[in-house]
Amino acid sequence: MDYTAQLAELAERSGISTSYRGWDQAEHEVSEQTLQQILRARGIAAENETEVAQSLVDLDEAPWRRMVPPVGVTIFGEPQTVEIHVPHGDPVTVTITTETGELVLLQQVQIWVEPRDIDGEPVGRATFDIPGDIPPGWHTLTAVSAPDSNHATTAQCPIAVTPKRLSTNDALTSTQRTGLLTQLYSVRSNRSWGVGDYADLADLAAVAGGTHGFDYLLVNPMHAQRPAPPVEASPYLPTTRRFFDPMYIRVEDIAETAYLSRDQYAKVREAARSFVKANKRTRSIDRDPSFRAKLRALKRIHRVERSVARKNDFDAFVAREGKGLDDFALWCALAEKYRPDSPVWSSTAAHPNTDFATGQRRDLAERIDFHKWLQWICDEQLDRAQRVAVASGMDIGIMHDLAVGVHRQGADAWTLGDALTAGVTVGAPPDNFNQQGQNWNQPPWNPDRLRELGYAPYRDMLRTVLRHAGGVRVDHILGLFRLWWIPEGSATPGEGAYVHYDYEALIGILVLEAERAGAVVVGEDLGVFEPRVQEYLGQRGLFGTSILWFENDHGAPIAPENYRTLCLTSVTTHDLPPTLGYLRGEHIALRDRLGLLERDLDAEIEQDTAGREAVLDLARERGLLAPGASEQESIEALYRLIVRTPSLLLGVALVDAVGENRIQNQPGTDETQYENWRVPLADYNGKAVWVDDLVDHPRLLALVAALRRG
Repeated sequence: MDYTAQLAELAERSGISTSYRGWDQAEHEVSEQTLQQILRARGIAAENETEVAQSLVDLDEAPWRRMVPPVGVTIFGEPQTVEIHVPHGDPVTVTITTETGELVLLQQVQIWVEPRDIDGEPVGRATFDIPGDIPPGWHTLTAVSAPDSNHATTAQCPIAVTPKRLSTNDALTSTQRTGLLTQLYSVRSNRSWGVGDYADLADLAAVAGGTHGFDYLLVNPMHAQRPAPPVEASPYLPTTRRFFDPMYIRVEDIAETAYLSRDQYAKVREAARSFVKANKRTRSIDRDPSFRAKLRALKRIHRVERSVARKNDFDAFVAREGKGLDDFALWCALAEKYRPDSPVWSSTAAHPNTDFATGQRRDLAERIDFHKWLQWICDEQLDRAQRVAVASGMDIGIMHDLAVGVHRQGADAWTLGDALTAGVTVGAPPDNFNQQGQNWNQPPWNPDRLRELGYAPYRDMLRTVLRHAGGVRVDHILGLFRLWWIPEGSATPGEGAYVHYDYEALIGILVLEAERAGAVVVGEDLGVFEPRVQEYLGQRGLFGTSILWFENDHGAPIAPENYRTLCLTSVTTHDLPPTLGYLRGEHIALRDRLGLLERDLDAEIEQDTAGREAVLDLARERGLLAPGASEQESIEALYRLIVRTPSLLLGVALVDAVGENRIQNQPGTDETQYENWRVPLADYNGKAVWVDDLVDHPRLLALVAALRRG
């Protein structure tokens, strides 16, 4: 076998695709250089024939070199086996201790496998049954070889038993439910500090549920950004996915604010009043002044002595979050001192356990406590928002959004170490809407290391996001099946390859944690994907996502009656203009101005117009759209069209409900090209729309009435 064939075999066995089918339906080969770079990032040697041959041997021998696997993920009700490796001839006992303390003795299966010579010693394999009736949860498997001898050896690994289906999703099958979709930072009030916040979230939920009868409120990811300005505008490029953004804190709602001295309280109120004009601006949201002012106020409030009950609550929060919070707060304190490009991050502070970092835990103890406290306040205010949402009559409440990844120089990249992969970034190959491909500049999970860690970083992240959520939208859930890895230094995002993950484990753990939190899960499964993706999501009871403009079969729009049932269906998404802008062709005009089109403008306009009219024809054929209808009537007709689908969840974009025209995000651009993620909510006249305005906003009232007409 020549080097090319060996390299392809190593890549495929490592879960790296050597080719892919693009949006043009053509098969594209992945270059040898790309395969080598991705294998190298995974720690797999592949520069020459000798290295490839040895790496193939290492793959074969890896399970034989450890007594128990790193982790097991099973499905409740489905028996499974586990393979144990011990010195050949040694007896072995295997048990599972459930998280409630019950001890289960596993029975060996009579399967003979020839022993292997590993480093000159024969190693045998014993196979054991894991009963299907072990309840869902995180349990511990223990194997003891030669238990009655003086050379007994013990090894353990976690076993996650996951529900077969997500019952919280299955509980929604009785009727269609409708939610409001928005970007929290863009929705302000006269009480905001220039940026929508957690209190605005609670008020918006009260209006959406109590006044207009919506069943859920889906907002952008609220993951933490850098601990001090300047901060990243994109909510999909956070510093961590486990912890929340203090920028959204409503300062005045913190209990200790009431105990500030008169002078200190006056300074907080003066800071709040300084954003009166910012709350009315409609051109762009500037997060930095708001966050800077809030941090000054929060530092004052942090110094206020807490009551015994409040102190106990804070201590319990810190204990629950454990080392993850300790390391995150340490990173925040260090990030206040050192710029992202400081050499300290690659030397004395390369990870949380260096001698320097350990010393800084003492020296920066007050700042570390401050950042822990900020997370506690976020937790409190998110808890209140969800309670308000449910009290307003919402079935689901607040639906959080889980970003696909994190910043390469952020907290997760530092605290999680090699669980995230250096030397590559995540993105997407070219497609019809982004013909140059996309590079999201995010490090992907390392599938090998994540498994070695028993999926603990992934589990802990899910638990935090789900704690005060009625549901979660998983952005690019396709990434739990495969991700497009782009080696550093690639000329274009198209010079990458798909890396596959153990989707049964990742989806299973997602189902388990959502089940325990009582939360609904929606997977954003748009884009190029394998047929098994939607099939498997459906098997586990997870909802997918459909966008009206994207649902077509060989160029023709799919009839609404043929949409999926287990699905959140909407007319538009944040990566497209609001429907008003889409009807006007704003997405084509913007991409043309920015030089993002790969073909002639007239051809783009012609194709886009034909596709848009084909969708509008669906509404006309069903008597939902009359000739000569206005733009507002056309938008209402499109939403009435999706009511005709069997989809259990419908999503109404808030921008459509007020007549906004501008896109929130233009993929493939940066902040110098477009105001991505900085567009405040405004109406068709360009006037700012506040949370309070939504109670009786005429266009929102008209759209809600149209939805009820169906």
